[in-house]
Amino acid sequence: MLLAIDIGNTNVVLGVFDKDRLIESWRVGTKIQITSDEYAMIVKDLFNFTGLEFKQIDGVILSSVVPPLLPVMTEMTRKYFKLEPMVVTDRIKTGITIRYDNPKEIGADRIVNAAAAFHLYGGPLIIVDFGTATTFCAITKLGEYLGGAIVPGVKISAEALYQRAAKLPRVELVKPASVIGTDTISAMQSGIIYGYAGLVDGIVERMKKELSPEARVVATGGLAELIAPETKSIKETKPHLTLEGLRLLYEINR
Repeated sequence: MLLAIDIGNTNVVLGVFDKDRLIESWRVGTKIQITSDEYAMIVKDLFNFTGLEFKQIDGVILSSVVPPLLPVMTEMTRKYFKLEPMVVTDRIKTGITIRYDNPKEIGADRIVNAAAAFHLYGGPLIIVDFGTATTFCAITKLGEYLGGAIVPGVKISAEALYQRAAKLPRVELVKPASVIGTDTISAMQSGIIYGYAGLVDGIVERMKKELSPEARVVATGGLAELIAPETKSIKETKPHLTLEGLRLLYEINR
């Protein structure tokens, strides 16, 4: 079995694959001040709930956009799984061609998503990842990763409203009953949810003009299922795209 770990700024997402089938997945909070032993105990508890054991894992692949946590997770896999993890970098074989000016600047999650989506759908593609930041990635028909756009994530924007406006509260990120909010909370929810839907549609429309009008638009990330249905441009949501991409890269590179 393969253990895939994607270390993001807000969450660490883990998945266990039996061959090409994702059998379990979890999302835990990203904590920089935590040791490899503590992360191992978290993973052990998750495994215990589903009847899995460390000895069943015969491969590990890691991607990370949080540099301090990469050595922590690497140490955990070496110590507790007795395995050397495969680590996603700009030099790993992906099945796509990186055309970014400086490939080292691309987040590992963006590389993984691009490889997975191109493998699943072919190109041209636009991938929208609703994470801590909302990222847009463009892939050509020939599988060339061109780059994209990065905007503050939904939660960052909602938190900024709370922190910078004295009378605005923290709000739950849920779809309001109508676009016209009848109180402060519903008005904020409307602005955040529908505002982001409009932002996504606007950027996708401009990217299609430069990439291709036929580009397929795929969404992923923790908040994809909240925002994507409110957009006009996103036709498909793949919540586990990053995990699927990690499995694919492991198979290509092992």
